[in-house]
Amino acid sequence: MEESVNMGPSGSTKPASGSPVSLILNTVKEVITNPTGFFKEMPKSGGFGEPLIFMVAMGVVSALVGVVLSIFGLGFTGTFNMALVSILLVPILTAIFGFVGAAILFIIWKILGSQESYETAYRCGAYMTTITPITAVINAIPYLGIIISLAWAMFLIVTASTEVHKIKTNTAWIVFGILFLLMGLMSISSQCAARKMLKGMAPWAEKVENMDKMSPEEAGKAMGDFLKGLQKSTGEK
Repeated sequence: MEESVNMGPSGSTKPASGSPVSLILNTVKEVITNPTGFFKEMPKSGGFGEPLIFMVAMGVVSALVGVVLSIFGLGFTGTFNMALVSILLVPILTAIFGFVGAAILFIIWKILGSQESYETAYRCGAYMTTITPITAVINAIPYLGIIISLAWAMFLIVTASTEVHKIKTNTAWIVFGILFLLMGLMSISSQCAARKMLKGMAPWAEKVENMDKMSPEEAGKAMGDFLKGLQKSTGEK
């Protein structure tokens, strides 16, 4: 059995010790402050358990950040209750999409010439989620936030490509630069559509919230107006 390894602050490896929380915090610190050293020394095997736990932990923290943002009406987490529900869903969704995302990265890296295994690709993807709690805050900045977040994620994936998978730097920047450019355009477009829809629904949603004070006839009319407003804000005819 391979001994569990923890990243040291200088990029060197050492036997894991301390509580799970301290190990997670240490990994977060290493990925943020020294991503090149982290991925260069990152163990390429050792099982899926440790990176899965790390990824789920980052997802839960990101969901908690979403709850806080929803209190101040920031971000796109929806209502406070929806943000709370997301905390329950995040572990499941993270586990599922973590494996799917790793498969996509594995295929891309293989096409680019990587000789590493799927497990290595999974570990890279898992530790890249370090930035998700921070980008959850950054994304609250309209439009600019998503650009900053994608640029940071692209830098990490290029670093992992060169340090772990030995892909040429120029190749990694070109391939992932194109992919992230497309993702950025789609994200900004969807953000514009979401903001337009929320703005158009605002006056109608306020009427629906007061339905309990209305008569059945007034409530029916308010609901009809809300549906018309929703249809108008989404551009449907």
